[in-house]
Amino acid sequence: MKVVFIGPPGAGKGTQAVRVASHFWLKHLSTGDVLRAARDAGTPIGLQAAKYLNEGRLVPDELVLKLVAQVLEEDHDSAGHLFDGFPRNRDQAIALDKLLDEAHMPLTAALEFVVHEEELYDRLYKRKREDDTEETIRKRLKDYSALTGPLV
Repeated sequence: MKVVFIGPPGAGKGTQAVRVASHFWLKHLSTGDVLRAARDAGTPIGLQAAKYLNEGRLVPDELVLKLVAQVLEEDHDSAGHLFDGFPRNRDQAIALDKLLDEAHMPLTAALEFVVHEEELYDRLYKRKREDDTEETIRKRLKDYSALTGPLV
C-alpha cells in the first residue's frame, strides 16, 4: 500500500500519519523529518539539505527525490509507505509515480488536509522548533500554496 498525505505545514499530517501508518503497518516517511535526521547525522544528502533547512527554505526536488528513492530501495519489502507531505509539487508527483511504477507498487490513495492559514501559523509557532521563526513560517505557508496548489 502506498498512501500520500498532502497538506500545509501544521495541518496535522504527521500526527495522523503516525496513527494510520501504525494501524496498517506502513513505513511513515516524513520527508522533513528524514531530511532533518540526515542533516543531523551529517550524511551527504543531509549536508546538502542543511543549507536550505537552516534558512527555512524548501529543499530542492533533486535532493528530496534522491532521499525518497533511497528510502524506497532500503524498505522495498515493507508492507507499504505513507508519504507525509510528499510530493509537494507536480514534478515530485510525476517522479514518485515513476519510482512506484518501476517498483511495481502503484499509489493507493492521496488525502488532502485543509486548515485555515491563521490556525496553521498558530500551530507552527507554538511547536517551537529551531527553524520555526515567524518569517520562515510565513514563507513556508506561502511556498506551500504556490507549489502544492497546482498539484492538488
